[in-house]
Amino acid sequence: MTPAIEVRQVYKRFGALHALHGIDLEINTGEFFALLGPNGAGKTTLINIIAGLTLASSGSARVKGHDVVAEYREARRMLGVVPQELVFDPFFTVRETLLFQSGYYGIKKNNGWIDEIIHHLDLADKADTNMRSLSGGMKRRVLVAQALVHKPPVIILDEPTAGVDVELRQALWRFIKQLNRNGHTIVLTTHYLEEAEALCNRVAMLKNGSIVVLESVRNLISNISGHRIRLRLSPDTLPTALQLLAISHDQGYHVLAIEECCQLENVMAALRAAQTQILELQILQPDLEEVFVKIMHSAENLKPVSV
Repeated sequence: MTPAIEVRQVYKRFGALHALHGIDLEINTGEFFALLGPNGAGKTTLINIIAGLTLASSGSARVKGHDVVAEYREARRMLGVVPQELVFDPFFTVRETLLFQSGYYGIKKNNGWIDEIIHHLDLADKADTNMRSLSGGMKRRVLVAQALVHKPPVIILDEPTAGVDVELRQALWRFIKQLNRNGHTIVLTTHYLEEAEALCNRVAMLKNGSIVVLESVRNLISNISGHRIRLRLSPDTLPTALQLLAISHDQGYHVLAIEECCQLENVMAALRAAQTQILELQILQPDLEEVFVKIMHSAENLKPVSV
């Protein structure tokens, strides 16, 4: 099966700085894929190259088998992108914006699909409202609608829930998950790692323009060794015998690291011996955020390339 997105040895230089350094990436058709990394890692630059908005210095990118440069029309029709920035035309209503977007792709009589998008993104009561009158969250909903108006098989969401309320986030993910179940490939970038963990099958993590990890979410989390214990104590002082296990103390909670569950009894015994009362105790399960922090820390020596 033709990959949804195929990137081969992509480099991008801005003057002396390598924003991307030899990116190789293949995203399968029908995947829900996460592209993660700290600010400045190169995620948006890579997305812009895939979308044909930026030319790579070298290498190639394809969407559903179409080269984004040599076959840019075909590649662009295969792709819908929701950008980070709130870009909109202040002279159109929501519905006019979506009809105008349909015209970009030469799509006529698209009212049925536009009505469905408006319904699923809870824009029905704003359909005839001018774009400049919308809140930031509503404008972001319209950006999602614009990316979907030509029914692209591949959808890239670049920080789609940044700065939006919980209700919108839940409505958006219900709709996007349904699109994925219907066969659409979804590529997500987000700083909300719990979203990536809940939604995505595989992740690629970037640091300084290079992919440092490409793996399934399940495998990444299962490879974390040890356990975490979160405690609230009275008095709020960790006994000396447990201080070597401590990894954080924030807002009245101590977090301890243990290798085996049997060590929990040793922790309890040390607290009893110190006459410290346990107010709350929680065993924390490893998550993608913990994996991300560890990987980014281990990749600290990976420096941007200058020429």
